[in-house]
Parts: sequence; C-alpha cells; structure tokens
Amino acid sequence: MTDENQKNQSEEFEREPVPNSKLKGWKSFLGMYAGEHAAGTEFMIGPLFLTAGVSAFDLLIGLLIGNLMAVLSWRFFTAEIAVKNRLTLYYQLEKICGKNLVIFYNLANGVLFCFLAGAMITVSATAVGIPFNMEMPKLSDTTPNGMTWIIIVIIIGAVISLIAARGYDTVSKAANWMSPIIVLAFLACGFVALGQLGVGSFEDFWNIWGEGSEPFPGQIKYTFWHVVLWSWFANAAMHIGMSDLSVFRFAKKPEAGWMTAAGMYVGHYMAWIAAALLYAVYLKTPEAQAFLSAGDAPPVAPGPLAYNAIGVFGIIAVVLAGWTTANPTIYRAGLAFQAIIPKASTFWVTILAGTIATIAGLFPAFAMKLLGFVALYGFILAPVGAIIVFEHFFAEKWGVVKNYAEKSGVSFNLAVLLAWGISFALFYTLSITQDIFLSFLTLPAWLLCGILFMVFSRMMQQRSNPEN
Repeated sequence: MTDENQKNQSEEFEREPVPNSKLKGWKSFLGMYAGEHAAGTEFMIGPLFLTAGVSAFDLLIGLLIGNLMAVLSWRFFTAEIAVKNRLTLYYQLEKICGKNLVIFYNLANGVLFCFLAGAMITVSATAVGIPFNMEMPKLSDTTPNGMTWIIIVIIIGAVISLIAARGYDTVSKAANWMSPIIVLAFLACGFVALGQLGVGSFEDFWNIWGEGSEPFPGQIKYTFWHVVLWSWFANAAMHIGMSDLSVFRFAKKPEAGWMTAAGMYVGHYMAWIAAALLYAVYLKTPEAQAFLSAGDAPPVAPGPLAYNAIGVFGIIAVVLAGWTTANPTIYRAGLAFQAIIPKASTFWVTILAGTIATIAGLFPAFAMKLLGFVALYGFILAPVGAIIVFEHFFAEKWGVVKNYAEKSGVSFNLAVLLAWGISFALFYTLSITQDIFLSFLTLPAWLLCGILFMVFSRMMQQRSNPEN
C-alpha cells in the first residue's frame, strides 16, 4: 500500500474515533441531507401514495408528523450516540457483536442496498426510454416487458456501476452538483401540475386527494397511521437502525441531527407531494381512465410524468434523480461486501454490487412495490440499531458490559443473534398470519430486540463471569 493510499484510508477513520480536527459544522449536514432525500425514490413514492387511496388529511398531516418523528430519531438517538463514540456503525457493531456475526449483517445490508439501487435504475430507465417509445412497466408488472427495457436498464446499470466504482469522491461530488437541479425540478413539476389540475385555491389543492379513494388493484389502503408510521420508518435503517452513525461521527455537536429536517421536509414532504401531483394529472388522461375502466392499475412511470410537466428538463431530472440515489447506494453495498471479502478490491466489489443492482432493476416489481420494500428493509435492519441504543443508554443500569465482544475476545455474540432472530421471527410471522402492515410492527420489533439483547447479555455475561 502506498503512502498516499494509507493517508486516504486513515482519513476515513474506519477503526478509530474521528479526531476533533476533522469535525464538521451543521452546514455540511444540511446540504447532504437535503440532497440525498430529494432523489429518485421520491418520484416513485409520491405517486404510490395515490395508488394507496390516501386522503388529503392522511397525506398532508400524516407526512408532517411521520417526518418529524424521523428527525427526532436522528437527533436524539443517532446523532447523540455518534458524537459520543465517533465510530462507524460497522466498527461499533463489531465491538458488540464480534467479527463473525457482523458478516451476516453486512451481507443483508449489501443485498438490500442492491435491491434499492435496482429500483432507482428502473426509475431512470423510464426517462431514458421516452425517446425510444419504450413501453412503460405497469404497476402490476414484475418481470421485464421487452428487449428495449432490458437493453436500457443494462446500459444505465453499467454506467452507474462504473462511476460508483471510481470511489466516494466521484460519487459525492457529482451528487452535490446534481441535487440543486433535482430540487428545482421537483418544485417546477409541482407548480406546473397545479396549473394543469386547475388549482386556484387551497380548497382545490385539498380536493385533489379529498376524502381518499379505494386503492388501485393490487395495492393496500393507506390510512393516517399507515402514512405516519411508513414515513417515520422509511429511513429506519438510517436513524433507529444506526446506519448514520457513520455520518454523524463527524458532527461537532449532536444538534447537527436537526439538519435531517432539510431532507425530510424538502424531499420527503415537498418532493413526495410534487410527484403525487404529477400522477394526479396523469390519472385524468384517457389512457389512465382506460386502465381503471378495465379494472387494471395505471402505470407509475416517473419519466413520462415529469416529461409531461416540464419537458426535456423532466427527463434529465428523473435520470439524475435515479442516478444520485443508485450511485451512492451501490457504493455503500460495495463497502458492505468488501467487509465480507476484505481481500477483494473496492472497484470489483462495487462492480459486483452494481451487477446485482442492475439485475434487480430489470424487474419492475422492486420499484412498483417500493412502499412495501422500504417497509421490509427498515423492519429487517432497524432492530440491529436497538442493540446499540439500549447498550448505550441502559448498560450500566442493567449491569451489562459495554462492547462485550471486544473486551471478552468473542467473535460471535449469541445474545445479539437471539435478540434479533426472536424479534424478527415473532413480528414477521404476525405480519404474515394476521395481514398486518410491516411498518406497524417495526417499532415493537425494535423495542423487543433491544430488551432481549439486554436480558440475554446479562444472563450470558453473568454465566461467563459469575463473580460479577
């Protein structure tokens, strides 16, 4: 390894606390979160809320509350612990769980990241396909709908993967340049759609959703609590799941966690609503009405929706939005895989992640079922964060040794696996057998995982060290 490479690696502080000289102020986090959360997912999620038959009150007030809960989670859990310890999620977990157990987490994290990136490749493909008169995937589609779709997805996936493989600097610099363009596009789309819908007052705006409607075929009905809990836990893996420890370890103070509000209310409020307005315009067209009359769900294709509102700028915005989500997501997936196969180069593990993401992107189901997939993603990963949270706040009161794997030398902390496995199995089974939406069960699973971890840790540590 060259001196330059050693310097670059050391400046990531992957296995040591971030020094004071490298800490960043709140402005760094304001821009990052505003950009990261006004991206490709927003073009899909806004319309999907309409397909779930939400009412105006459920959408507007539910998002207001749910996003606030997400901000509070980042501020009082993630940022608080990150500033205290200044460690990455992966190193913090290794100290608690042991090296061998963390491998399973990295594998799950990497694969789920690939599927999310695949959904964003699908989003970009709906824009690139417009000049080729490509048939757009329908809401009920699960498999590729033609050779044109396959070729476009493969080309987009290859380009995104190669750029992601060039490293974090390339990914982050490009995203920072593109983010203002994407935010502007969302605003423009929203205002144009309001004009196309003939909105002249707040009452007209409210009546776009009104009292809600029946969900489209194949979709479930979203109520107020669906919207609140889904929007709170859409990023559950990042906040209560502690993934953003890796981000906030660079913050000077835990108050930097408040900057996540920029992402929630620019991206997860304004952008979701703007995208929903685009779809509301489409639903009034003869094409959409024909689908509905036939008892089928109209397609949700972000490219044509944005093109209808702001022309070529809309196509560009959708491509960039999908890119700014898929690119860093593939990069993160590559890092997760590299932790499993450390001898592999960053370039090739990122290419591997990009290949998996591209294959996933060929199947529209990941994008068309994004609401359900994001709920599942948070449900799987969030309880892992409960282990860190409960240990941080309650270890002394419960008589539990912090960072037990590191201090005892164990490579596989059974207390962690049992806590996560039992909480996951119990509540996922409940969801399947009782047909309960997963976002309703994310918080109970998180709490149970944290409690079980403390109970099992105390039992096992006392058994290993009876004098304690």
